[in-house]
Amino acid sequence: MKLRPELLAALLLAGCATYHPLPLDTRARAPSNPADIKVDAAAMPLPALRHHVFDPGNGLDMTEVAMLAVANNPQLKLARDDLGIAHAQAFAAGLLPDPVLGVARDFPIAGPATSSAFNLGLSYDVSALLTRSTAKEAAQATARQVDLNLLWLEWQVVSAARQLFIRRDYEQQTLALLRQEETLLARRHARMLAAYRHGDVTLDAVSADLASLQAVQTRVNNVERQQVATGQALNSLLGLSARAKLDLVGPAAIPTVSDAAVRRDLAELPRRRPDLLALEAGYQSQEARYRQAILQQFPAINVGFVRARDTGGVNTHGFQISLTLPIFNRNRGNIAIAQATQLRLHDEYSARLMSARADIERILQDQALLQRQRGEIEQGIALTAQTLAGADAALARGDLSETDYVLLKSAWLNRRLDLLGVEQTLLEQQAALQTLLGGPLPARTRAAKS
Repeated sequence: MKLRPELLAALLLAGCATYHPLPLDTRARAPSNPADIKVDAAAMPLPALRHHVFDPGNGLDMTEVAMLAVANNPQLKLARDDLGIAHAQAFAAGLLPDPVLGVARDFPIAGPATSSAFNLGLSYDVSALLTRSTAKEAAQATARQVDLNLLWLEWQVVSAARQLFIRRDYEQQTLALLRQEETLLARRHARMLAAYRHGDVTLDAVSADLASLQAVQTRVNNVERQQVATGQALNSLLGLSARAKLDLVGPAAIPTVSDAAVRRDLAELPRRRPDLLALEAGYQSQEARYRQAILQQFPAINVGFVRARDTGGVNTHGFQISLTLPIFNRNRGNIAIAQATQLRLHDEYSARLMSARADIERILQDQALLQRQRGEIEQGIALTAQTLAGADAALARGDLSETDYVLLKSAWLNRRLDLLGVEQTLLEQQAALQTLLGGPLPARTRAAKS
């Protein structure tokens, strides 16, 4: 049975891809309502997030804020697009090269020719088969590297969301204490003004009192601006409109990692940190490319079969072999590049591992210092509270001046502000420490590894 040309063309075109346009969205707007965003708990990168119910109807707690960040962060969306590209490249690297069909037809225009001539050849690049396995191995390792880098970015976004939640919570507590002090000083200043009008105090005393009040008001204004900046940073991290109003609920709490757990996890850091595993995958990819460059130094072989007829009507068939003579190039340049790149990735992995351990050690040292300072501040607050216990009664009896009472109450409020600052730093460092120590990989990454 003779295959018709149109049927052959249809068979060749049957598996071809078609173009699908994707117009740019010139009206894209960031959402302002968290309820409009789909959050898939099963796709979350951490167990604590996967087992939490996302319900923005009753406000967003710390875990829900982290889940929303993973689902809608703009940088994570781009990173997931990069992952799709990497998997497509791995798919392309595993495809076999297509054979090459060559057809030529000659029509004589002079001389003793008896017929037209033709040449029909089918050839195949055998060299591509020799390097296919290494190319596929390199592309698969690169896809795993991109997947692990995405996971590491997700963990960093979770950590950033937790830290912004903590900052927002402690800014509110700080502002509440500062307003207490502002109210205290404003009342005293009102009495000082009244006393000045009656000639009981000097203008210098009123001016000094006003300076104290204005200093606290300046601190209030600064914290209010910090609140706005924190809210904007959180909205940006969550991929929400700058005008979005978030109803944050629940405590800002991070489980404390014990020293024993830190030491244990620190020893297993290369198996727990996605960024280190990504660098390892990148190194494996480069090793495969290095081996591929070594194989490509050998002659490129192209094998084919030929069917031909000359103008004298003589029909022939045979084969052809072409190969590159490794005289000048021999792929030495690509081999040198691959070898230098391998060394660079080797050193980058060592540098990242040392940096990761140093970051964790710095936080541990800082946490020990902050814990000691917190104990000292708490002792100071307790002593001041004992003094304040009878201050109201002493003030009413006239045994304590209002100036001394305000100084004592301001000192108590400022020590509480110091305690809030230390506790905020401790919590933010705990959030960072959990990310820096790494953890169990999600199922999608373990599957990619296997």
